[in-house]
Amino acid sequence: MNDNFFIPWKMESQILMIFLWFSMLIIMVNGLACNWGLQATHHLQSDIVVKLMKDNGFKKVKLFEADPMALEALRRSGIQVMVGIPNDMLAGIASSVRIAEEWVSKNVSYYISKRGVDIRYVAVGNEPFLKTYNDKFTQTTLPALQNIQAALIKAGLGRDVKATVPLNADVYQSDSGVPSDGNFRTDIHDLMVSIVKFLNNNGAPLTINIYPFLSLYADPHFPVDFAFFDGTSSPVVDGPITYDNVFDANYDTLISALEKNGFPSIPIIIGEIGWPTDGNSNATPQLARRFNQGLLNRIIQGRGSPKRPTLPDIYLFSLLDEDAKSVDPGNFERHWGVFHFDGTIKYPLDLGGGNLTAAKGVRYLERQWCIMAPDANILDPNLPESMSTACTYADCTSLGSGSSCDGVDARGNASYAFNMYYQTMNQQKGACERFHGLSVITKIDPGVHAGSCRYEIMIDVGKHDPVKKPGTSSAGKLGIAFCTLLLLVASLV
Repeated sequence: MNDNFFIPWKMESQILMIFLWFSMLIIMVNGLACNWGLQATHHLQSDIVVKLMKDNGFKKVKLFEADPMALEALRRSGIQVMVGIPNDMLAGIASSVRIAEEWVSKNVSYYISKRGVDIRYVAVGNEPFLKTYNDKFTQTTLPALQNIQAALIKAGLGRDVKATVPLNADVYQSDSGVPSDGNFRTDIHDLMVSIVKFLNNNGAPLTINIYPFLSLYADPHFPVDFAFFDGTSSPVVDGPITYDNVFDANYDTLISALEKNGFPSIPIIIGEIGWPTDGNSNATPQLARRFNQGLLNRIIQGRGSPKRPTLPDIYLFSLLDEDAKSVDPGNFERHWGVFHFDGTIKYPLDLGGGNLTAAKGVRYLERQWCIMAPDANILDPNLPESMSTACTYADCTSLGSGSSCDGVDARGNASYAFNMYYQTMNQQKGACERFHGLSVITKIDPGVHAGSCRYEIMIDVGKHDPVKKPGTSSAGKLGIAFCTLLLLVASLV
């Protein structure tokens, strides 16, 4: 080795320390950002969630609704807030400036002036132009945006609080597949131009949600490596630029669409991006760690895309799992959290100067589980119906094909379903006894020898939060026939 190129180990250590210090400086200045969803049967106490964010360096958060408990917990926290307006409120706000003014007064002005909440953005709707909505919100989104911005200005907040619309990445496309051919979707092209023009004129950012996982989920032939930031096997060549990951390609497709329509420099926020850990064969903690660590590394480095090197604000989706979310898009919808529902860590992540810190001060229900009775027969004709009942009112998405409990045997499947129902019902008296004598309460954790399959103990919400009525999981929707098939397949494992 040429001595001119030799770096003494002390100098290497100094260089490493300088790099780590610079990385931490970038994070301290810009701050990590996350989404805090509230579609759960058992909410982690709001002040615990805010402490969890602060302990892990999150300085910005997006709420999907103006939840009073969440906003109260965020007061004087030093965390910047984007507060959301649900889609079902768009029509009313679009119809009347007065309604918009009332919403801003109640949910923005009050919390800024009286409670010390640092609200920076109002998210008007959430992905309102998804094709699955069949144009339900295309006539109301822009008027609602305009009315909210007018209300903010009237309240004296127009300079400090901006209205934006979080949009799914399907609002733009490239017919050729290369980013430079990007343009807005033809059916909403003029509407998108009007929205972007309005945002630009008001100094507000365009907010886009990008999900590489969904590209992989939707197309069985999608190159897996291209979904991650360390993949190199299937690059996309676009003139002088080579894209080695779908995020850059997707983001620059948006930049091309903006440039074509006269908005080359409008600021952009990535409103949602992440990777789920359950509910699909590609939704695993290992792949989620690979994706999110790659994303965090880019944030630490401050690296944008080839067409726009400046890094946008990026809101990680999501902070916590939500067991009451709709599973229409897929069973993975309830498993996007970097943390489990209770704030425990799913997998290691290096945040640029330290690993994740779990939630502190969480209260749980008694350590007991509802399982299939040892003397119960898996061929009992009441078992499929009992499982169907359990999974109608509790989250059984971990039992699906390719999910974390996929390898559990028939008895384990039944025990999982019974326990999720029992925990969701707060271990109420009689909750474990409703399954035709097939279940029993145990103090021994049934998940100890089940690998990745977790048999939960729920948060003790006590007097803090009311328990939300559980949604219907995919198992519940498919009913008795599904549970019969599930038991049959499991019995063959």
